[in-house]
Amino acid sequence: MIVDCALYRDGARIEGSDDWRELRTHATEPGDFIWIGMFEPSQDEIAEVAQVFCLHPLAVEDAVKAHQRPKLERFDDQVFTVLKTLWYVDEQDAVETGEIAMFVGADFVVTVRHGSGGELHSAREQLEERRHVLRHGAGGVLYAIVDRVVDEYLEVVDELVVDVDEIETSVFSSERTDDSARIYVLKRELAEVRRAVMPLRDPLAKLAAGQVAGVPEKAAPFFRDVADHLARVAETVDSLDALLSTAFEAHLAQISVQQNNDMRKISAWVGLVAPPTLIAGIYGMNFRHMPELGWGVGYPLALLLMAAISGTLYVLFKRSGWL
Repeated sequence: MIVDCALYRDGARIEGSDDWRELRTHATEPGDFIWIGMFEPSQDEIAEVAQVFCLHPLAVEDAVKAHQRPKLERFDDQVFTVLKTLWYVDEQDAVETGEIAMFVGADFVVTVRHGSGGELHSAREQLEERRHVLRHGAGGVLYAIVDRVVDEYLEVVDELVVDVDEIETSVFSSERTDDSARIYVLKRELAEVRRAVMPLRDPLAKLAAGQVAGVPEKAAPFFRDVADHLARVAETVDSLDALLSTAFEAHLAQISVQQNNDMRKISAWVGLVAPPTLIAGIYGMNFRHMPELGWGVGYPLALLLMAAISGTLYVLFKRSGWL
């Protein structure tokens, strides 16, 4: 459905209406453009918009079906862009994804949004307060949306940094923890972020270099700033992924060390019990001609021998750290 539709002139919102056909007839002055915002439209809902604005059918198909790779394509005099939106869910410590497809022409912008996150209403309101950006026309809207999406990437990555710090603290703590499942989940979330960030670097590089026809060259410095933010996100994702891999290896090493400690303690206790068991086993054989059976002090001497051997072993094991 159409969420919002408005006509912009000289960097200001002139009027808004659900009838975008009527608004287009009012876009008569140089620099005028219409911005149509749609949310999860059906094929029939976008078909009429595509016909009026001559949107390429392949791009329309990508916009409706979603689940596309971030990209920037040229169709005649139009620019088609796909962006992945990301947002962090605190309750689940998870990263959710959505998608925004944009058709940018000389006098129009059509945005198609999928997913519950990445809403554009607040972005539109903020952009309407920055008339110097809107004066760039449809290219200014493209910049504002890309900038908003990349800023959300930074927020998501900051949350992931906190999660990775918690994992590191847990792995290297003195307590026994089971962090392997959470490390796997975090690596999967980082993979989601990487799928959104990495393919976007090349389109942003072209926009920053002013190599995209239809986007004003004056907008290039703004896109360079966004590209710098995206590079920071990419570097942080790579470093977090490496830290998680190291933390997982350290976790496995910790488990191995803990198991070795456990085996040493078990072996030490077995060693403490073995001599008394041996002595008791010998005296329990009950042979008639065992010389010790006639001793009057045989029983207390056997107990004393058991205690002495076990005590000596306990002291040695304690000094060596086995107990």
